[in-house]
Amino acid sequence: MFSFKEYSQEILATIILIITLIALRMIVAKLIRSFAKSSHLLEHRTNLVIKYIQILMNILVTISLIIIWGVDTKDIFITVSSIATVIGVAMFAQWSILSNITSGMILFFSFPFRIGDTIKIHDKDFPIEAEIEDISAFHVNLRTREGEKIIFPNNLLLQKGISIIPTPYEDKEFFD
Repeated sequence: MFSFKEYSQEILATIILIITLIALRMIVAKLIRSFAKSSHLLEHRTNLVIKYIQILMNILVTISLIIIWGVDTKDIFITVSSIATVIGVAMFAQWSILSNITSGMILFFSFPFRIGDTIKIHDKDFPIEAEIEDISAFHVNLRTREGEKIIFPNNLLLQKGISIIPTPYEDKEFFD
């Protein structure tokens, strides 16, 4: 039979951990939003970064709960290794997805270029000069002067040389 007295420490630690998680999620979200606002970053990019960080926090809380409740490490190891094997096979087939997400996070915080900038990608075989229309978690949408839409993976943006081409003065909007 379940006894609250027997598990009072675990229950208290779980409640404290969940309250801490909720508070941290709100604090981290506010910090990232204020950073994004001061850096003039788009809301959907901000929401993506918040989502990724919250997933990481949830994983850490799950690990903490496993430790708090004293789940047998042998059982956890077997389960985690089985899941990791399946995920590893899937990721090996799609390793670029993970590198694109990581590159998207790096581009979010370093913001070397912004939406609306015209960039030149220095590629020996296929040089591209285009305007950035959107930056997502996996790729950047580019539009050439001829109107061609190019979807360019984030990880390649970090690997290739990029030049930001200044907009001619007459093409800029008038600001008061």
